[in-house]
Amino acid sequence: MRRKTSRLLRGIALLSALALGATACGGSDDEGSDQKPVSASDLQAALKKGGTVTVWAWEPTLKSVAADFEKKYPKVKINLVSERSGDKHYTALSNAIEAKKGVPDVAQVEYFALGQYALTKGLTDLAPFGAEKLKDKYTPGPWNAVTQGSDAVWGLPMDSGPMAMFYNKKVFDKNKIAVPTTWDEYVEAARKLHKADPKSFIAADAGDAGFTTSMLWQAGSRPYKVDGTKVKIDFSDAGAKKFTDTWQPLIDEKLLAPITGWTDDWYKGLGDGTIATLVTGAWMPANFVTGVANASGDWRVAPMPAWTKGDKATAENGGSSLTVPELAKNKELAYAFAKYANAEDGVQTRIKQGAFPATTAELQSQEFQNTKFEYFGGQQANKIFAESAANVADDWSYLPFQQYANSIFNDTVGKAYVSSTKLADGLKAWQDASVKYGNEQGFTVEK
Repeated sequence: MRRKTSRLLRGIALLSALALGATACGGSDDEGSDQKPVSASDLQAALKKGGTVTVWAWEPTLKSVAADFEKKYPKVKINLVSERSGDKHYTALSNAIEAKKGVPDVAQVEYFALGQYALTKGLTDLAPFGAEKLKDKYTPGPWNAVTQGSDAVWGLPMDSGPMAMFYNKKVFDKNKIAVPTTWDEYVEAARKLHKADPKSFIAADAGDAGFTTSMLWQAGSRPYKVDGTKVKIDFSDAGAKKFTDTWQPLIDEKLLAPITGWTDDWYKGLGDGTIATLVTGAWMPANFVTGVANASGDWRVAPMPAWTKGDKATAENGGSSLTVPELAKNKELAYAFAKYANAEDGVQTRIKQGAFPATTAELQSQEFQNTKFEYFGGQQANKIFAESAANVADDWSYLPFQQYANSIFNDTVGKAYVSSTKLADGLKAWQDASVKYGNEQGFTVEK
């Protein structure tokens, strides 16, 4: 399922009072939960009694999961509200929480947005329901995202986006370009391709916050450190320099197609070979099938290029969880549904419909890894995705106001793609603007 991480939560102005309130409460979520323990027998009793669970989620496979859940537990009705996604989804959720009215029992929340809702006490800690016992079911990246480095569990991972490099084999073979295994080789491949055909580019990149943070993640940069309402933002570490030193030549030499992702021009470029690679999350294959059908058989999947030859470190790009808002009316039933969808039978249902799981057992299963992708010439691409998932560093953090930070990316880092501004200077401008905003909203932010 396509992910876009440059979305602004329009209700973010609420953060000022909420952040200050969190500070008054101690500023950290490590201090425990007010939620009383809920046993397995309590959950079974709730399922036997039944009731209605309202779920706000745009992920399409949940429709089948909800139907299966209702068959298994006939006294439970799942009211799936799926017409909203992105900023509309988060705006509606924030507005409902603020009004204390109409809050869903289950809400889909992307990993990058979880910190904000957790900090502002908008979500239920699921550890008292037994969620902490599910840790070993998931790969490190998604589990770290839902726990925020604490004992609290703010949601159950629904999917993940371990990164890989999709490349047009037909274009590479035609121009006798070897598949790059490092980012230095990637830059050289970009030069060779553009020299052979000035209308072709190694990739399309007009500046994207989600891609940039994923690249920094893989490079070892850790620009965000979060401890409750205490935040540090610093884009000057060695990992960030690796990224800017490598990516700047691609910009300077005009080796990247200045095309925004998910546009008609972008799909056209992927289809006609003028965009030769796409480094993104493992959820992408379904989008190739539906959006770039004319290039079926041309594309293949390779591991994400490494910063140092032999290094297997990767990163996540996209992914989301199912959460239980603090104001949910049927928390036991809500948790039971989230668990069914993300840790029980629902996982297989979702995989069969094209979802990429966050669960280790499914990723490691022979059935999953041996799946042949007709679109990619019969390649067993899941083997590459699964290996990437196992090599995602689990110590990455997002800002508790990441939606806002992403919304100003084009006004800061984005300038490097359209002017003489250097990428490193753009990151510094992004840092300064994010620090200023965070302090204005009641956080204590340093750089």
